[in-house]
Amino acid sequence: MEISIKGLNKNYYSEGKTIAALDQVDLTIPANRIFTLLGPSGCGKTTLLRCIVGLEMPDSGEIAIGDEVVFSAEKGIYVPPDRRGLGMVFQTYATWPHMNVFDNVAYPLQTRNEPKEEIVRKVARTLHFVQLDGFEKRPATKLSGGQQQRVALARALIAEPKVILFDEPLSNLDAKLREETRKELRAFLTELKITAVYVTHDRIEALSLSDTVAVMKSGRIIEMGTPWEIYFDSDRRFVADFIGRANFIEGKVSTSEDSFTMIDSAIGAIACEKKTEASPGKAVTVCIRPEFIRVLEGDPKVGRNIFRGRVESLVFVGDAYEGEIRVGETLLIFRIEPTTAVREGEEIALHFDPRHCSILLN
Repeated sequence: MEISIKGLNKNYYSEGKTIAALDQVDLTIPANRIFTLLGPSGCGKTTLLRCIVGLEMPDSGEIAIGDEVVFSAEKGIYVPPDRRGLGMVFQTYATWPHMNVFDNVAYPLQTRNEPKEEIVRKVARTLHFVQLDGFEKRPATKLSGGQQQRVALARALIAEPKVILFDEPLSNLDAKLREETRKELRAFLTELKITAVYVTHDRIEALSLSDTVAVMKSGRIIEMGTPWEIYFDSDRRFVADFIGRANFIEGKVSTSEDSFTMIDSAIGAIACEKKTEASPGKAVTVCIRPEFIRVLEGDPKVGRNIFRGRVESLVFVGDAYEGEIRVGETLLIFRIEPTTAVREGEEIALHFDPRHCSILLN
């Protein structure tokens, strides 16, 4: 079920000030895909989710779920949350402590007075889907965090919603359990072929779960694309910085030669394979991810994007070494394989692959 949002605005008022939580949001969320709203705290992503559900009343704009307009300030339409056909999974699981797993999952059907036999059948089917067979009589709050999250997912799914929405559902889990649950959730949602809207400030969740990621800042959608596009091809510094660790090197466009754009910078000329609309002399920022800085053996003298620097710090993190290299007055962060023979204080040669040098407009 596609969700269409047009010109959505939502303001809050505090101490005589107006805070624009949503600022002219225009957005189409495709049907049967996992769509993630990503951004820092206070960017408006949860407010937007709550407006879609109907828990918040926008000041203006329109929201349509499929062919039905569920909110329109201009037309005076407001469909309450229980009539929008949506499922919701919260950060806190919201499992009822006085109920066992069966009753927690069955609750939406019980409130609709469905036949008991039908409820038993649907609960069994849904618990099987989320891999909780045999847990029906367990107290819900006595389960592990990951299991409670699956109970919450089952309760949202059993009513067969048109869309399911997630408000940072994994933030209360420890790192290992979060990783495991993320994989399960991706598999569940892909198999269901249901529209899912997911809110998070965690870039790993956004990249690993999503078909499409929309990055929010100050109540606006500032960039949208596949996880690959957001990570590798963003031309906005805020997005490049928020989505992962990066080196930002200031410079000016020099020339375009062959398939490269040349940037003059403090560390020397940097060749970027990606094109830019900036004209020669225009100030830009070159973005290079730490994992794309390669340490070269020997003493190469010539070549594109070959620089020399001194290793200032080096930390072993298990699957890699992470550290800092000073090239002239510029300090760069890098990430290399743990088998690489590099030591702190050593002078080394390094290389940037022009394919992974992004040009950000200032």
